[in-house]
Formats: sequence, structure tokens, C-alpha cells
Amino acid sequence: MIVQVCIGSSCHLKGSYDVVELFKKAIEENNLESEVTLAGSFCTGKCNRVGVTVQVDDEIYTGVTKESFNEFFKEKVLSAVNSERS
Repeated sequence: MIVQVCIGSSCHLKGSYDVVELFKKAIEENNLESEVTLAGSFCTGKCNRVGVTVQVDDEIYTGVTKESFNEFFKEKVLSAVNSERS
């Protein structure tokens, strides 16, 4: 699985650095280093008024914030990894 966090200027101002750090921590805590590749990307053209744009494999999600991160990670990353393992 490839997770790309937008680090373009708009997302940077909306907290992409914090979201990247949260991803790093969550990937490590869940021992997903061999299953999830975390990368930065420049603007995907999906800017939202709130939060950061994150692409998980081929799906693009907007509005990821520090506050919504845990739910997003559980729904979009953990559940996908667990279904791939099954």
C-alpha cells in the first residue's frame, strides 16, 4: 500500500507536516513498515478548505486533519491492510 500526503503549499499551511508525523507514528505502532510506504506528493489538485489531501493507493481523500487522523487511519489504512492479509 502506498500512502501519499500532499506537502504542497496549501496543504503545508493546513498541517501536512503534522499529518505526516502522525502517519509515521501510526505505521510504526501498528508494525506496518513492510506493508505501507509513506511518501510526500505535491498538489493533487483536490485542495479543500480544511485539512490535508491524502492518497491511499488510487483513492484520493481530502480534509484530513490531526483531529480526524485516527479515524481516517483506522478506516482507510488499517482496514485495507487487514483485508489484504485475509
